Amino acid sequence: MKKTVEDIKIYRAYLELISYIEMISEKFPNYTKTGFVNVIKTSLYSGMEDILYAYKAFEKKDKLAHLNDLDVKLKMLKLYARIAYKKKYINIKNYEAWSRKINNVCTSLGAWINVCLKQ
Repeated sequence: MKKTVEDIKIYRAYLELISYIEMISEKFPNYTKTGFVNVIKTSLYSGMEDILYAYKAFEKKDKLAHLNDLDVKLKMLKLYARIAYKKKYINIKNYEAWSRKINNVCTSLGAWINVCLKQ
């Protein structure tokens, strides 16, 4: 049976991250929803696009380019989590959970990059 994008670990981990950030962003004050929350969600969904593009890419260099873009977006999501915590939009438990979910995606991303580099 052919593997689909839904079968890969990073896709499932990233869906979990999206679900969590969607839920947690409801805690943010209303005045942040058109600015800060939109920036977070734009980066978040753009990261999912990178996963899908990398999955569909035939050329190793194209795949790696999308995976590197995803890596940058994950680093930005870590920064947004830090800012949200420092601004007291989220508590320490939310910050830790957000960071843990990003780290789960990063682990899968690193494994995928290593596989690409060995090909």
